[in-house]
Amino acid sequence: MKASVIIPVYFNEENLRPLYRDIKQKFIDKIEFEYELVFVNDGSLDRSGAVLQELASEDKNIKVISLSRNFGSHAAMLCGLEKCTGDCAIIKAADLQEPTELLLEMIGKWKAGDNVVLAVREGREEGKGQIAFANLYYWMVRKFALEAMPKTGFDVYLLDRKVINVLLSLDERNSALTGQVLWCGFRTGRVCYTRLAREAGKSRWTLKKKIRLVSDTLFSFSTVPIKAVTSVGVLSMAVAAVWAIIVFCLKLAGRIAVGGWTTLFIFNLLSFGIIMFSLGILGEYLWRTFDASRSRPTYIVEDENIPHAAGEEGE
Repeated sequence: MKASVIIPVYFNEENLRPLYRDIKQKFIDKIEFEYELVFVNDGSLDRSGAVLQELASEDKNIKVISLSRNFGSHAAMLCGLEKCTGDCAIIKAADLQEPTELLLEMIGKWKAGDNVVLAVREGREEGKGQIAFANLYYWMVRKFALEAMPKTGFDVYLLDRKVINVLLSLDERNSALTGQVLWCGFRTGRVCYTRLAREAGKSRWTLKKKIRLVSDTLFSFSTVPIKAVTSVGVLSMAVAAVWAIIVFCLKLAGRIAVGGWTTLFIFNLLSFGIIMFSLGILGEYLWRTFDASRSRPTYIVEDENIPHAAGEEGE
């Protein structure tokens, strides 16, 4: 048996050594099976790459994969899944906000027969604004896209090898890996934890990336956006029809005076806004179709370092 731990890295130089020590004390030193740590450097411009190379020289079970630029966490995790060789793989963040003890609990669930194990948050030691956004996002996903999404969401999860093979075969762009995991529908177990406050480094999870995650999830796993366009169009037609009947009746009754410029202006402005909103949603679908048709790779590997291979040859 072999377990892979996949850790996407983006501007995490301050966390990497404490993270490795934490994993070694709470996971590596307590297991009796093979393991590998797969670090995917997602275009970090700090010293994350150099620190990873140092760690790889100290532990022959560490793989370091550097992408040519920042492709996003979805691409980095897919890269890790493609490069890992374990019978199961655990996706873990590099910010030390999830207790490492979860890894042992998740492997226990996997051994008991679960093909997917989700680490579900019971609480969060974070700001109210961040918690509010997260709760809103997961509510939207549960309501409009994936009913299986836990109410408080998940970032850390274990995948059996057959689940990994399915995810790699999907070859989807502009999507959310967590959504794909739930969509597959394999037997799923859960472990619970409290997400800790970040102690070192600065989060790169910007508002722009959060909005991108929301749109990717809804456009990839829900028909709500396109149904919204249809609903707005039908509602606009209904309002226009009622308005037309009212105006026609008032005209026949001779109660329409010359004027109405303000009303007409407001109506045209509202109609123009609705049209542009609808075109924007349709454009999102068209862009995703175009992006998929280009068949560009989800990520590009610039450097792949597996130090233990060279070390074994020299022994």
